[in-house]
Parts: sequence; C-alpha cells; structure tokens
Amino acid sequence: MVLENLQNLEFKNIMQEHIYKVVEYLLDESEEFGVACDIEYVDFNPALPDDIQKTLPNITLFMLANYTLESAFIDKNKYLKFEAGFGAENIGAIVTIPLLAIKQIFVGEYPILINIAEPIKDGEDSGDIDSMSILLNNPENAKLLKNRGKRD
Repeated sequence: MVLENLQNLEFKNIMQEHIYKVVEYLLDESEEFGVACDIEYVDFNPALPDDIQKTLPNITLFMLANYTLESAFIDKNKYLKFEAGFGAENIGAIVTIPLLAIKQIFVGEYPILINIAEPIKDGEDSGDIDSMSILLNNPENAKLLKNRGKRD
C-alpha cells in the first residue's frame, strides 16, 4: 500500500482513535511519556515569546512528567492538553496538540506508537457521522427500512 493511501479520512479516524486510547491508557496509569509532534499544529496559551517559539524544531518532543503529566488530559477526544514551562524563565503555557499531530509516543527510550497520518485540516469533514447514516450506507439496510415503512 502506498503511503498516500493512508491519508484518507477512514485511516485518519482509525489513527486518531488509536492515539486517543494509547494516551488515555498512559494518563490513567500515570505513566511518564513523551510525544513528538508537528509543531505547526500546536497551540500555546498564552502564546510563547517569539524568541522561544523560533527555537522549537518542526518536530518537537514534549516530555510529560511530574506536574506536566498531572495537568494532562484529552479534550473532546481530539486534543492532548497540558501545562508546561518554557525557556530560562519557565514561562507557563497550556499546550494543545491535535492527536493526529502526534507523530510518535515514547515511554522511556522506547517508541510505542508511530503515526504517519496528517491532522484533519479545518473545514475537512472529520467523518463523524451518526449511526443512522452508517446504517443507511448499507443498501440492504436501506431496503429493509424502506420495506418497514410500507408496512406501518
């Protein structure tokens, strides 16, 4: 399979769920871990000073330990959030990382997850559809429901 085929919405949703479950497990176990992520998609609140922001590489490794780990949570099943300090002054910021921007997860020196899917862009349909739509996507189910309507 060519890697471009792994950028479709179905695969992105599978990866996002996988990343969610791994992060959720690590947080539940209070296990220290690192996330290597695409900094382009990371949000800092408040924004980091330019001199600090410019020093962050395209793929930045955040280590979640101690208070940073204690503050970490998954928001709306799509974002990893935690508090961290930056620079010599330890400037505090809330870091928000879309799950699909996480490229690797490490425990100790061991990579336990690798993600090649790109984050879902703004305006791109996330593919989250209701159960009735899923049911109706199967033509056989649609026929059954149509026949049921004739009997009522």
